[in-house]
Amino acid sequence: MTAIKEKKIFIIDFDSTITKVEGLDQLAAIALAQSPDGAKVVQQIKELTDAGMNGELSLSESLSKRMSLLNANKRHVDALVEFLLENISDSFERNKKFLQEYANQILVVSSGFKDFIIPVVEYLGLKAENVYANTFIYKDNGDIIGVDNSNVLSQTGGKIELVKSLNLDAHVSVIGDGFTDYEIKQHGLADRFYAFVENVERQKVVDVADFTIKSLDEFLFYNQLPRGQSYPKSLIKVLLLENVHPAAVEAFESQGFDVEFHKGAMDEDELIEKIKDVSIIGIRSKTTLTKKVLENADKLLAIGAFCIGTNQIDIKTASERGIAVFNAPYSNTRSVVELVIGEMVMLIRKVFPKSSGMHKGIWDKSANHSFEVRGKKLGMIGYGHIGTQLSVIGEALGMEIYFYDLVDKMPIGNAKKCRSMEEVFRIADVVSMHIDGRKENTNLIGEKEFAQMKDGVIFLNLARGSVVEIPALVNAIKSGKIHGAGVDVFPEEPKTNNDPFVSELMGLDNVILTPHIGGSTEEAQQGIGTYVPERLLEYINNGSTTGSVNFPELTLPLLQNSHRLLHVHKNVPGILAKLNNIFAKHNINITGQYLKTDETLGYVIVDIEKSYSREFVQDIKGIEETIKFRMLF
Repeated sequence: MTAIKEKKIFIIDFDSTITKVEGLDQLAAIALAQSPDGAKVVQQIKELTDAGMNGELSLSESLSKRMSLLNANKRHVDALVEFLLENISDSFERNKKFLQEYANQILVVSSGFKDFIIPVVEYLGLKAENVYANTFIYKDNGDIIGVDNSNVLSQTGGKIELVKSLNLDAHVSVIGDGFTDYEIKQHGLADRFYAFVENVERQKVVDVADFTIKSLDEFLFYNQLPRGQSYPKSLIKVLLLENVHPAAVEAFESQGFDVEFHKGAMDEDELIEKIKDVSIIGIRSKTTLTKKVLENADKLLAIGAFCIGTNQIDIKTASERGIAVFNAPYSNTRSVVELVIGEMVMLIRKVFPKSSGMHKGIWDKSANHSFEVRGKKLGMIGYGHIGTQLSVIGEALGMEIYFYDLVDKMPIGNAKKCRSMEEVFRIADVVSMHIDGRKENTNLIGEKEFAQMKDGVIFLNLARGSVVEIPALVNAIKSGKIHGAGVDVFPEEPKTNNDPFVSELMGLDNVILTPHIGGSTEEAQQGIGTYVPERLLEYINNGSTTGSVNFPELTLPLLQNSHRLLHVHKNVPGILAKLNNIFAKHNINITGQYLKTDETLGYVIVDIEKSYSREFVQDIKGIEETIKFRMLF
C-alpha cells in the first residue's frame, strides 16, 4: 500500500503565472523602447519565449537566443520590477492570505530571473530563500552581459534537475503555464500538474495537464485551501444573449467570470440545453425564460433583463426557485421618448410619403394633411417612466397632455389624468402606447378601441407588439381612421438581423415601421450595459438586491472580515427563529443580520465569524422552507 503523504508542497511558476506577463519579454520592451528596430526585436524575443514554453525549443536554446537579442541594463531591471508589481495576476493578488500562510510550503521555480522575481514574491509574502531561478551577470556599469550558466535552471531540463535535488518527500502540486512546468510531473517529481490559463493558454500545455485552472482561486477551491473567494468567479458561467452592449461583457470578464456571448436570441429548446450550467443570464426582449426553461436552470442565481420590461420572464417561477431578477427601468427612457417625438412629427407632417415621392421624382409641395404638433392633444396609455418624460417634452412642444394608467399617478406639469382609455381616445389627436406586455394587455387595442378614436388620429406603438391587434390596425389605417402610424414592436419578431421580417403593415402609406429600436441608441445601450451588470454583480458579490423586480430590496454594507450567509426562503412565520436556534446550537457569533420580506419571499443575510463547522452549514440548508442558500467570503 502506498503511504499517503501528509505534507503538501506547491511549486509555482513565475512568468505569466504569478505575474500577467513574461518578465524577460517585458524587460526587452522596456530596454528597447527607444531603439529604431526595438519592436521587431521584442517580437522575436516573444516568439522564442513561446517556443520554449510550448516545448518546441529547448530551454537552453530559447534562453540563449533571447539573451543574445537583449540589450538591457540594471536600471531597466528596476523599471521592470515596478511594472511587475503593478501586473501581478489578479487571483494571486486576491489570495495573499494563502500565500503568506503557506509560505514555507511554496516554492517558486522559474526559468526567469531572481533579479526581478524576488521583489515581487516578497511583496506577496513569499520567501526569497524559496525562489529558484536564474541570475543575470552584469558589467560594472550595470549592463547585462549574460546568465549564470552554472545555475541548473539555465539548462534544458533544469527544472527537473532542480526539483530532483530538493528530495521533496511530500505531495507536490505544480502550477504553471509552460511545458517545462509539466515536465516536473512527467518525470515523477510531482503528483499533479495544473495548467494555469488566467493570463495565457498554451494548448500543448493544456493537453497534458491533470487540471486546467483559470485562476488560483480554482486551485484553492478544488483543494479546500484558504482563499479570497468563497467560490471562484472563473467557475461562474454568464450567458449573454441578443447582442447586449460590450460594456456588459467587459463588466463580467474584468471580474474573472466565464462569459459566453451570443448576438441572437434562443428558443425554448436551445435555452433548456444551454442554461443547465449557467449561473447568470442576460437577455433582452426576444428571449423568453419560460417555466420549463427555469426548471432546467439548477445553477441559475440571477437574471438580467437588459431592457425595461420583464414580461418575457416567468417571474413567479424565478421567485419560487430563488432566482433574483433585475432590469433597467430607466436607462433607455430618453431614447424611446425621442423616437416617439420624432415619429410623431414625421407622421403629422407626412414627411415619409413625401420623401418616398421625391425618390421617385415626384415634387409634392402641398400642405394638405400636414400639421404642426403645437396645440395638438397627446394621449398616452401608460404613465410610467417613459410616459412621464414624454409628457414633459410634449408639453414643451406646446401640446396638451392626457393619460390613462391603472395605477394612480400624479400628473407632471399640466398633464391631465383620464378615467378610462376611451376618454383618452375621444380627446387625443395622437395616441401613444406605453404599457407592458403582461397577459392582461394582450390585444388590448383592437377594432373596438380604434373605433373610439378620433378620425385622422396618429397612432404610435413603441411598447409591446402583443398589445395591438395588427389586422385591426391595418383596417383602421386603410379606412382612413388612422392618418398615420408608427410601429416599433410586433407580435412576432425575427430572432436576429439575418432573419426575414413579414407584416401586414408593410407597404401602407404614412406608416413608419422600425425594427424594435426604441432603446437602440449607443447612449441607451451603454447605460443598460453598465447598469444591469452593476446590479447583478452587487447581488452575486455582496448579496444586495437593489433594483430587483422580484426579491425584497436590501442594500448591504461591504463584507469585511466575516463570512456572509444568504438565505432565501418561503415567507412563513418562524424562519428567523429557526435560523437563530441553529446559530445558538453551533455557538456561532453573529456580527450583522439583515432581513427583508415580501408577500412570498423572505431574504435573510447573516454575517458571522469565520469559524464554523460543515454540520452548521448543513443545518441551515436543511431548514424545510429554504429555497436557496449561498455563502460569501
